[in-house]
Amino acid sequence: MALWRIRATVEDRPGYLSVLTASLALRGVNILTVQVHTTEVGAVDDFLVDAPDQLTEADLRAAVERGRGRDCWVARSEARGLADQPTRVLGLATRLVRDPEAAGEALRGLLGADSVAWLPTPAGPLGGVGARTMLLADPSGGSYELCRREPSFTPAEYARAQALVELAATVARRDADRVTLVLPDSAGVLVRPATADDLPGVLELHETCSARSRQRRYLSGARPSPARLRRLLEPAGGLTLVATADSGGEAEPVVALANLLGEGDLAEVALLVRDDWQRRGLGSALLRRLLGHAERVGYAAVLLHVHAANTPMLRAVRRLDRPTSVDRDGSVLTVTVPLRARRAEVTRPADAAVRRSP
Repeated sequence: MALWRIRATVEDRPGYLSVLTASLALRGVNILTVQVHTTEVGAVDDFLVDAPDQLTEADLRAAVERGRGRDCWVARSEARGLADQPTRVLGLATRLVRDPEAAGEALRGLLGADSVAWLPTPAGPLGGVGARTMLLADPSGGSYELCRREPSFTPAEYARAQALVELAATVARRDADRVTLVLPDSAGVLVRPATADDLPGVLELHETCSARSRQRRYLSGARPSPARLRRLLEPAGGLTLVATADSGGEAEPVVALANLLGEGDLAEVALLVRDDWQRRGLGSALLRRLLGHAERVGYAAVLLHVHAANTPMLRAVRRLDRPTSVDRDGSVLTVTVPLRARRAEVTRPADAAVRRSP
């Protein structure tokens, strides 16, 4: 027996797929896996089959055509083809998490492309999938151009490839955002984008913070529920940062949480810093990073809702050296920091230095 890959277009009507599979079965062909790619001209069925050794490529093509398949493509396969598509995609995604620079190789492995080239020009309105070429938008800028002589690309393959490129860009952005902050007292903390896996550490942070610190963060002394914190860790719009300190053990405790939640042209910023890490420049450093992110993605302004008695946060805002406006509603101040017409930043000696993580 020999492994083959067969791809053919079949009318997307009841019973047509069974006619094709029956035609293959009459030649002793065992179908191991099948994927269905829906297109405008019918369903493209992609089979991995085990066929008798005496069958040739021409025999398999003839069997497909007798089963009402068209635009047939047949090629020998290897044992690695036995891994199903979800398993292969997950393996490629794991590789990209470890090395986001391997996006081109991952795309080649995903689609069996003859060539993959990164172009500095954006995909633009002509981006998409054709029979022999595919153009993918790179969220980091530019585009990927893939070429494959056969079989023809399908819209389903385009969607998978675009998702893989977006994963690589997301991982690359997270790696770029990982920094070690050296505070004025020479203490170092690792700052990185939060993930859902940080929930236990963030829950512990809230337990160890005083009621006053929680009240300053949430404008009340109540602890937020785990469900709310989970949403804050990976917001649909915005960015959440966690700061962890080297404790000398396996687990590095979360000592600060910084949230930027965006909606429309505006974003809200809030910080929670563990009591023993306050007044050390950490809050100011996190605030600067969040505002820098908001500016890069194009928000018009950032809002901070601050208790009038929260002097540490108000001091951190003043140290930004940016124009601000303040509205008062009882004991709560809403500080607006415009981002588009901003003044040049001034580096102050008390600000935290930044060192890229290796």
